[in-house]
Amino acid sequence: MRWRTAALLALLALVQAQLWFGNGGKPHAMNLQLQLSRQQVANDQAHARNAQLVAEVRDLREGLEMVEEKARSELGMVKPDEILVQIAPRR
Repeated sequence: MRWRTAALLALLALVQAQLWFGNGGKPHAMNLQLQLSRQQVANDQAHARNAQLVAEVRDLREGLEMVEEKARSELGMVKPDEILVQIAPRR
């Protein structure tokens, strides 16, 4: 009877070791949880950037103010009655 108890305890210990440390065990689950949280952060950043781009496209389609602002900042557009003044940043 004693050897059966010892065998069953050894078998139980082996099964528990597989559950905790084997393939698909606790370390693997924690690693997957870490990967999931990193991916969720990346997804949130992508959603924010997409929302910003959607708003920019909407502004470009609806109004000319955004087009003028882009032309001024990116292309250096100046109206005929304006004077362009550029200030160089300090070094």
